Amino acid sequence: MTESPSPNAASGVLNIRDIMKFLPHRYPFLMLDRVLCIEYPHRLSAYKNVSINEPFFQGHFPGLPLMPGVLIVEALAQAGAFLILHGLKGDLRDSVFLFAGIESVRFRRPVVPGDRLDLECVLLKQKMRLWKMRGTASVDGSPAAEAVLTAAVMPRGELQ
Repeated sequence: MTESPSPNAASGVLNIRDIMKFLPHRYPFLMLDRVLCIEYPHRLSAYKNVSINEPFFQGHFPGLPLMPGVLIVEALAQAGAFLILHGLKGDLRDSVFLFAGIESVRFRRPVVPGDRLDLECVLLKQKMRLWKMRGTASVDGSPAAEAVLTAAVMPRGELQ
């Protein structure tokens, strides 16, 4: 987490190597492929390419592969985590970004293999170590899901 972003960061695009420097998630649970724009701490846009090779499609649902809504919300949460963690100063290796609340979740359309899930998080409010954001997921400009997410940056030692 202390390494500098790749040269692509200067152009506003952060690739998977850059993302993995800030988020602890790994396969099969890393839900971001690219960060397109970050305006710390106000806004982030990113995307996840949805592939038939995702392990959840084996059971959700056989013959009708649909991305589970909870994983769409998780993708929004990871985008929000990246927005916050990318801009925080200091050594974050001993910190974790955790859900503290999910409100006003709405699912608008199914997300299927082959879709590019566009993710946008906008900061609504920040107080101490709590961050509240509005997340919107869309496919081809059509809203797929939206939620208000609250999360906290916590030292790992406080969780044991």
